[in-house]
Amino acid sequence: MKLMHLKSGTDVRGVAVATEKYPEIQLTDEVVREISASFIDFLCEKKNKNPEDLLVSVGHDSRISADRIRTAVIDILVSMGVNVLNCSYCSTPAMFMTTVTRKCDGAIQITASHHPFDRNGLKFFTRDGGLSGDELKSILKNAEEEKPRELNKKGSITDVDYISEYSAMLRDMIKEEVGAKDYDYPLKEFKIAVDAGNGVGGFYATEVLALLGADVSASQFLEPDGMFPNHIPNPENKVAMEFIRKATVENHCDLGVIFDTDVDRASCVDSHGNEINRNSIVALASVIALENNKGGTVVTDSVTSDGLREFIEDNLGGKHIRFKRGYKNVIDEAIRRTELGENVPLAIETSGHAAFKENYYLDDGAYLITKIIIKAAILRKEMKHIGDCIADLRKPIEEKELRFNIIAEDFRPIGEALIEKIKILAENDSDMVLAPDNYEGVRVSFKDQKRNGWFLLRLSVHDPVMPFNTESDSVGGCVEICKTFYEIVKDVKDIDFTPLKDFIKIQ
Repeated sequence: MKLMHLKSGTDVRGVAVATEKYPEIQLTDEVVREISASFIDFLCEKKNKNPEDLLVSVGHDSRISADRIRTAVIDILVSMGVNVLNCSYCSTPAMFMTTVTRKCDGAIQITASHHPFDRNGLKFFTRDGGLSGDELKSILKNAEEEKPRELNKKGSITDVDYISEYSAMLRDMIKEEVGAKDYDYPLKEFKIAVDAGNGVGGFYATEVLALLGADVSASQFLEPDGMFPNHIPNPENKVAMEFIRKATVENHCDLGVIFDTDVDRASCVDSHGNEINRNSIVALASVIALENNKGGTVVTDSVTSDGLREFIEDNLGGKHIRFKRGYKNVIDEAIRRTELGENVPLAIETSGHAAFKENYYLDDGAYLITKIIIKAAILRKEMKHIGDCIADLRKPIEEKELRFNIIAEDFRPIGEALIEKIKILAENDSDMVLAPDNYEGVRVSFKDQKRNGWFLLRLSVHDPVMPFNTESDSVGGCVEICKTFYEIVKDVKDIDFTPLKDFIKIQ
């Protein structure tokens, strides 16, 4: 059985529901059982325990294939003798927390994040956090061997409403940190709209905010629906952000909140309808993280703006490190620096993955929003609003993202060769400035008034794609930067630059 194609970074993902476009199910019951059993092998070795001595939690989001896959996971675990904590409907960050509060040896979350309804996947945790890419690779390799197992044992199954336990922790956190006169209802003067996108995030409105006195009547798409009929549950999606922006403004809310499907990401909208996402959500999280960590380091992904760096370093007195894209890369770099003695209170991607050191470096959308709401409640006492925190964040006048497909089976050498070509060219061109601290691809800046910005070209980790991001502080600057880039790449073979040509209107 070949399984390595199901590896997506640190997650297992694949087709779980047959459609006309994708008629072959990849995450069959057999595949799910083999991978889950291999995870138990991994835990036994890591913990030096027998399966009968393990406690493993299992949960899922709202996807239509969740029940089938959960049944397959639990069946194989129980037959191996594992004791299972069945958390059912639960967020991904909450599943990690079972390893902390319930002392689970491991956790399995059934999710495919924001991907289409026909996909699903498995995400694995230990008390040390999510598995690394190498650990998952080892688990999949072991599963491919389909080794014979003794499956006549009988582990226990304990049903638990863990999302309610998790919600109670967030409520207590808000009560304690806001310290309102009415301790039990610190949000009674707030009107907050929550958009769960029919994923698992509806609990935040009903079990956190409403029980603290907040008016959540403007909330939408709280009901679980694995077909995601209203919009893609993704804070980076423009349509999704417009839905929550509209709900916030039309209902005169103090704040709008949007989660992705499994609540490991989040963004928000202020009372004026201004979207707080991408660079803005990084800036706001940095304000909160650096308040009690003066001079601390914030690790972000590579596509953050120059204005954000200025904000973190000049306005907040922090240190900004741009690292490789991918939330696990960003988190791992923060952990690495922490272990070396550096104060790194926050690791965050522009996608909305935010991991606070105080919260086990767990990328948790609900925790991020909780910190923002606490800040908003404290600011209200001073007659201020959450948007005031990032009023000085300099935003680029223009920004653009393009993606170039590599038309070759062996795509990696082609992408790497182009990146190296640009590096050499930039080193010898007085108009181009190479970013001195870039950890991914090649980032080039232009100081002239016409272009007045930068571009970043990188190579996707798994796919034959080269994402290209550019920003400019001049009107028309992104087009001019792209024209410069086109002159560099116009003779390059095996890469489709059609999106670039379309943007700068070259036939």
